[in-house]
Amino acid sequence: MTPYLCLLVTGPRSAMKTANGLDIIIITGLSGSGKSVAIRALEDNGFFCIDNLPVVLVPKFIDLCQGYGEGVQRIALGIDLREGRFFQSWPQVLSELRAAGHRLEVLFFDASDEVLLRRFSETRRPHPLAEGGSTQEGIARERRALEGMRAVADKVIDTSQFNVHELKKEVEQHYSQILSPHTTSLFLTSFGYKYGIPHDTDMIFDVRFLPNPFFVNELRGKNGLAPEVREFVMKREETTIFLDRFYSLLEFILPQYVREGKSTLTIALGCTGGRHRSVVLVEELNKRLDSERFRIHVKHRDIDK
Repeated sequence: MTPYLCLLVTGPRSAMKTANGLDIIIITGLSGSGKSVAIRALEDNGFFCIDNLPVVLVPKFIDLCQGYGEGVQRIALGIDLREGRFFQSWPQVLSELRAAGHRLEVLFFDASDEVLLRRFSETRRPHPLAEGGSTQEGIARERRALEGMRAVADKVIDTSQFNVHELKKEVEQHYSQILSPHTTSLFLTSFGYKYGIPHDTDMIFDVRFLPNPFFVNELRGKNGLAPEVREFVMKREETTIFLDRFYSLLEFILPQYVREGKSTLTIALGCTGGRHRSVVLVEELNKRLDSERFRIHVKHRDIDK
């Protein structure tokens, strides 16, 4: 819950853009008010983030970004408010950025003292400005320090009534002009149980109930990418029934994951060796799933073993 500013720098766009300038969104507010959630929401939508860049270096960094032209379009800079020179540097930095033709927007996150106290209690972390005192004292000290920033904010979001998912959606809606359409990354992985279960997965399905091409001499040395192996697996009625029902399940649950803010989902299908049945099924799922709704990545972990 370190207090910091996040300057989100986006490349050439439309409505907010001034001549030869960048769009700069400044996110600030009280510790525990949800700034990190907002930053993650923007990260998930394509922003490149850097934390703890000294305030005085921000104009120079933006100059570097402009030097890259279209190559650097969305950048997030996290700046620690506890930096001693922050308040002295802030007015000058704003002035320099505006003078350079950049468009700035200040977004301030707030929450009631009661909610902030509860959040710090739940995380069991000390308030960064408590300075050995109570959390309440830290909150009060930070409120006073940020009064000037709150006064100049273009928008204040009180997160007292938001959960994590609601706040993420609020940020995405507020910056819908900047953010590209949110697309969930879907990772489809085949594997062999004899080599162990992959640990970086959300869902694992065992397809060893299907007939195994390994026991067909002319198919044993081939893998699931070979047309002959695919035909052997797909001509089985149980394969078709499984794929139909599994796809129906995905049609139901994937939108639910997206609604809850999950940006990546990994689904693993396993057979004995990871070379035949699971490979065929992953490839078939890849064909059926909508590549416009999801960024689909296919990996056959054990296909060459």
